[in-house]
Amino acid sequence: MNISFRLEEKEDYRAVENLIRESFWNVYRPGCSEHYVIHVLWDDPAFVKELDFVMELDGALIGQNMFMRTVINADDDRGIPVLTMGPICITPELKRKGYGKQLLDYSLEQAAAMGFGAVLFEGNIGFYGKSGFDYARNFGIRYHDLPEGADDSFFLCKELIPGYLRGVTGVYQTPPGYYVDDAEVEAFDKNFPPKEKLKLPGQIF
Repeated sequence: MNISFRLEEKEDYRAVENLIRESFWNVYRPGCSEHYVIHVLWDDPAFVKELDFVMELDGALIGQNMFMRTVINADDDRGIPVLTMGPICITPELKRKGYGKQLLDYSLEQAAAMGFGAVLFEGNIGFYGKSGFDYARNFGIRYHDLPEGADDSFFLCKELIPGYLRGVTGVYQTPPGYYVDDAEVEAFDKNFPPKEKLKLPGQIF
Protein backbone atom coordinates (compact mmCIF):
# COMPACT_ATOMS: atom_id res chain seq x y z
CA MET A 1 0.00 0.00 0.00
CA ASN A 2 1.33 3.43 -0.96
CA ILE A 3 0.95 6.24 1.61
CA SER A 4 1.53 9.81 0.41
CA PHE A 5 1.08 13.34 1.72
CA ARG A 6 0.50 16.52 -0.23
CA LEU A 7 -0.80 20.03 0.21
CA GLU A 8 -4.55 20.35 0.01
CA GLU A 9 -6.00 22.11 -3.03
CA LYS A 10 -9.27 23.97 -3.39
CA GLU A 11 -10.53 21.13 -5.57
CA ASP A 12 -10.23 18.88 -2.49
CA TYR A 13 -12.41 21.01 -0.23
CA ARG A 14 -15.75 19.25 -0.62
CA ALA A 15 -14.16 15.80 -0.36
CA VAL A 16 -12.31 16.93 2.78
CA GLU A 17 -15.51 18.33 4.30
CA ASN A 18 -17.18 14.97 3.67
CA LEU A 19 -14.21 13.13 5.18
CA ILE A 20 -14.27 15.29 8.30
CA ARG A 21 -18.04 14.94 8.64
CA GLU A 22 -17.82 11.15 8.45
CA SER A 23 -14.91 11.05 10.90
CA PHE A 24 -16.48 13.27 13.58
CA TRP A 25 -20.16 12.42 13.23
CA ASN A 26 -21.68 11.58 16.65
CA VAL A 27 -18.21 11.44 18.25
CA TYR A 28 -18.21 14.51 20.50
CA ARG A 29 -21.85 15.50 20.11
CA PRO A 30 -24.92 14.39 18.18
CA GLY A 31 -23.90 15.17 14.62
CA CYS A 32 -20.81 17.35 14.33
CA SER A 33 -19.62 20.86 13.51
CA GLU A 34 -16.04 20.19 12.43
CA HIS A 35 -16.82 20.10 8.69
CA TYR A 36 -18.23 23.62 8.96
CA VAL A 37 -15.34 24.76 11.15
CA ILE A 38 -12.80 23.91 8.46
CA HIS A 39 -15.04 25.45 5.80
CA VAL A 40 -14.77 28.73 7.76
CA LEU A 41 -11.09 28.41 8.63
CA TRP A 42 -9.95 28.11 5.00
CA ASP A 43 -10.83 31.81 4.61
CA ASP A 44 -9.42 32.88 7.98
CA PRO A 45 -6.32 35.15 7.92
CA ALA A 46 -4.70 32.93 10.57
CA PHE A 47 -4.93 29.83 8.33
CA VAL A 48 -1.50 28.50 7.27
CA LYS A 49 -2.08 27.26 3.73
CA GLU A 50 1.47 25.91 3.55
CA LEU A 51 0.58 23.50 6.36
CA ASP A 52 -2.75 22.22 5.05
CA PHE A 53 -2.22 18.55 4.26
CA VAL A 54 -4.13 15.60 2.94
CA MET A 55 -3.05 11.98 3.28
CA GLU A 56 -3.71 9.45 0.53
CA LEU A 57 -3.61 5.67 0.45
CA ASP A 58 -3.12 4.29 -3.06
CA GLY A 59 -4.37 7.63 -4.38
CA ALA A 60 -7.55 7.73 -2.24
CA LEU A 61 -8.10 10.50 0.32
CA ILE A 62 -7.96 9.05 3.84
CA GLY A 63 -6.81 11.88 6.13
CA GLN A 64 -6.39 15.60 6.65
CA ASN A 65 -4.68 18.05 9.00
CA MET A 66 -4.25 21.80 9.03
CA PHE A 67 -2.74 24.55 11.20
CA MET A 68 -3.69 28.04 12.38
CA ARG A 69 -1.50 30.83 13.73
CA THR A 70 -2.30 32.09 17.21
CA VAL A 71 -0.53 33.55 20.25
CA ILE A 72 0.21 33.07 23.90
CA ASN A 73 -0.48 36.26 25.84
CA ALA A 74 2.55 36.07 28.11
CA ASP A 75 2.45 37.32 31.67
CA ASP A 76 5.24 39.79 30.79
CA ASP A 77 3.00 41.34 28.09
CA ARG A 78 4.74 39.70 25.15
CA GLY A 79 2.74 38.00 22.41
CA ILE A 80 4.39 34.63 21.72
CA PRO A 81 3.56 33.30 18.23
CA VAL A 82 2.48 29.64 18.21
CA LEU A 83 0.36 27.28 16.15
CA THR A 84 -2.75 25.31 16.84
CA MET A 85 -4.03 22.56 14.59
CA GLY A 86 -7.04 20.65 13.45
CA PRO A 87 -9.48 19.33 12.77
CA ILE A 88 -7.22 16.34 12.11
CA CYS A 89 -8.92 13.16 10.97
CA ILE A 90 -8.60 9.74 9.38
CA THR A 91 -11.43 8.06 7.52
CA PRO A 92 -13.45 6.02 10.05
CA GLU A 93 -12.71 2.58 8.60
CA LEU A 94 -8.94 3.16 8.98
CA LYS A 95 -8.88 4.60 12.49
CA ARG A 96 -6.64 2.93 15.10
CA LYS A 97 -4.36 1.45 12.46
CA GLY A 98 -1.46 3.90 12.80
CA TYR A 99 -2.41 6.22 9.95
CA GLY A 100 -3.32 9.09 12.25
CA LYS A 101 0.10 9.10 13.89
CA GLN A 102 1.79 9.05 10.48
CA LEU A 103 -0.24 12.08 9.41
CA LEU A 104 0.37 13.89 12.69
CA ASP A 105 4.13 13.27 12.69
CA TYR A 106 4.49 14.32 9.05
CA SER A 107 2.57 17.56 9.53
CA LEU A 108 4.50 18.43 12.71
CA GLU A 109 7.79 17.85 10.89
CA GLN A 110 6.68 20.25 8.15
CA ALA A 111 5.65 22.89 10.71
CA ALA A 112 9.04 22.58 12.40
CA ALA A 113 10.81 22.89 9.05
CA MET A 114 8.99 26.19 8.47
CA GLY A 115 10.41 27.52 11.73
CA PHE A 116 7.33 27.53 13.94
CA GLY A 117 8.21 27.22 17.62
CA ALA A 118 5.36 25.33 19.28
CA VAL A 119 1.92 23.79 18.76
CA LEU A 120 -0.85 23.96 21.37
CA PHE A 121 -3.93 21.85 20.92
CA GLU A 122 -6.94 20.31 22.61
CA GLY A 123 -6.63 16.54 22.53
CA ASN A 124 -6.09 13.22 24.28
CA ILE A 125 -2.65 12.75 25.82
CA GLY A 126 -2.97 8.99 25.29
CA PHE A 127 -2.72 9.50 21.53
CA TYR A 128 -0.86 12.78 21.10
CA GLY A 129 1.70 11.97 23.79
CA LYS A 130 3.12 9.35 21.42
CA SER A 131 4.14 12.21 19.11
CA GLY A 132 5.80 14.30 21.81
CA PHE A 133 2.91 16.35 23.21
CA ASP A 134 2.80 17.04 26.94
CA TYR A 135 0.34 18.84 29.19
CA ALA A 136 0.55 22.56 28.46
CA ARG A 137 0.62 23.27 32.20
CA ASN A 138 4.10 21.72 32.27
CA PHE A 139 5.23 24.57 30.00
CA GLY A 140 3.57 27.21 32.17
CA ILE A 141 0.80 27.84 29.65
CA ARG A 142 -2.82 28.24 30.74
CA TYR A 143 -5.98 27.74 28.69
CA HIS A 144 -8.03 30.91 28.25
CA ASP A 145 -11.27 31.23 30.22
CA LEU A 146 -10.57 28.05 32.21
CA PRO A 147 -11.30 28.55 35.94
CA GLU A 148 -8.39 28.00 38.29
CA GLY A 149 -8.28 24.40 39.47
CA ALA A 150 -10.42 23.10 36.58
CA ASP A 151 -9.35 20.01 34.66
CA ASP A 152 -6.88 21.08 31.98
CA SER A 153 -5.72 17.61 30.95
CA PHE A 154 -7.17 18.17 27.46
CA PHE A 155 -4.79 21.08 26.80
CA LEU A 156 -1.57 19.88 25.21
CA CYS A 157 1.65 21.41 23.91
CA LYS A 158 4.65 20.36 21.85
CA GLU A 159 7.73 22.48 21.30
CA LEU A 160 8.91 22.31 17.69
CA ILE A 161 12.01 24.33 18.60
CA PRO A 162 13.50 22.93 21.82
CA GLY A 163 13.38 25.58 24.54
CA TYR A 164 11.04 27.87 22.56
CA LEU A 165 8.76 28.32 25.56
CA ARG A 166 11.51 28.43 28.19
CA GLY A 167 10.82 31.36 30.50
CA VAL A 168 7.33 31.88 29.07
CA THR A 169 4.20 31.75 31.20
CA GLY A 170 0.86 32.99 29.98
CA VAL A 171 -2.53 32.35 28.46
CA TYR A 172 -3.17 30.59 25.16
CA GLN A 173 -5.76 32.11 22.85
CA THR A 174 -7.91 29.87 20.64
CA PRO A 175 -8.29 31.51 17.21
CA PRO A 176 -11.82 32.95 17.03
CA GLY A 177 -12.52 31.12 13.76
CA TYR A 178 -12.98 27.88 15.69
CA TYR A 179 -16.11 29.25 17.35
CA VAL A 180 -19.06 28.72 15.00
CA ASP A 181 -22.77 29.37 15.35
CA ASP A 182 -24.96 26.28 15.79
CA ALA A 183 -27.58 27.64 13.40
CA GLU A 184 -24.94 28.19 10.72
CA VAL A 185 -23.69 24.63 11.26
CA GLU A 186 -27.24 23.30 10.78
CA ALA A 187 -27.74 25.31 7.60
CA PHE A 188 -24.38 24.20 6.18
CA ASP A 189 -25.04 20.54 7.00
CA LYS A 190 -28.13 20.56 4.78
CA ASN A 191 -25.70 20.54 1.82
CA PHE A 192 -24.71 16.96 2.70
CA PRO A 193 -26.57 13.63 2.63
CA PRO A 194 -28.81 13.20 5.69
CA LYS A 195 -27.30 11.37 8.67
CA GLU A 196 -28.93 10.47 11.97
CA LYS A 197 -27.78 12.41 15.01
CA LEU A 198 -27.39 10.19 18.06
CA LYS A 199 -26.76 10.96 21.72
CA LEU A 200 -24.08 8.45 22.71
CA PRO A 201 -22.05 7.68 25.85
CA GLY A 202 -18.77 9.55 26.00
CA GLN A 203 -19.91 12.61 24.05
CA ILE A 204 -18.83 15.83 25.71
CA PHE A 205 -21.36 18.26 24.22
